[in-house]
Amino acid sequence: MIANLPLFHRIAAQPVIVLGAGEAAEAKRRLVERAGGEIVENLQEGIDRGARLAFIAHDDDTSVQADAIRARCAGLLVNVTDRPELCDFTVPSVLDRAPVLIAIGTGGASAGLAKQLRLRLERLLPPSLGALADALYAAREGLRARWPNAGERRRALDAALGEGGPLDPLAEESADRVATWLAGEAKPLQAGTLEITLRSPDPEDLTLRQMRWLGAADLIASEPDVPQAILDRARADASRAEIGAGEPAPHAAGLILVLRTA
Repeated sequence: MIANLPLFHRIAAQPVIVLGAGEAAEAKRRLVERAGGEIVENLQEGIDRGARLAFIAHDDDTSVQADAIRARCAGLLVNVTDRPELCDFTVPSVLDRAPVLIAIGTGGASAGLAKQLRLRLERLLPPSLGALADALYAAREGLRARWPNAGERRRALDAALGEGGPLDPLAEESADRVATWLAGEAKPLQAGTLEITLRSPDPEDLTLRQMRWLGAADLIASEPDVPQAILDRARADASRAEIGAGEPAPHAAGLILVLRTA
């Protein structure tokens, strides 16, 4: 189970309450401005204008708690600096490859850890990642025309975007290949049934190919002893079915992945 539901919240041209002075409050103001929000520094004014988020960074603990309660009672989601127990949401460390955003959070446990993870990923992910996303967005109609079926379309993208594929996100040149890939020999992962016999209950023991299958399958059919930690690595919107030990996979359209225990 995950402790927090990660969401991307649009605040462009919307009022956002930011209360407090000092470095922490200024950091929140910069964050809101970067996302296009309109900063409101008076709590009641923000409530009256329909703000949905409030950042509270007072130094005084009494003021922090009073404003947090007042904002929450007015229906706002509240973030209180360095007080995760008072927060409805926390602010992740953001890796920006616009329009691709990667948010790294620790549930308020350690902002420093989130930052160091982001810095590592900064070195891995090429600046061209945003251009690849833009190129795929521009190719949407072409993708629908070539693969009217949503399952085939998704599997074609999975095959192209996978490690070593023609549109591998970690390859600098991928953004320039979208048009030629779409017009050429682009092929989806074949529909059918694939089986994985798990070597251990640890998802870290899955191979890269098995992880790719988990991310692409339309239906996950699993024996009763398959750990939830393994199932959590699959697509969240994939259909699920439980099968008895040794039973065949159910019939379904698309790519079916059968998970068995050794």
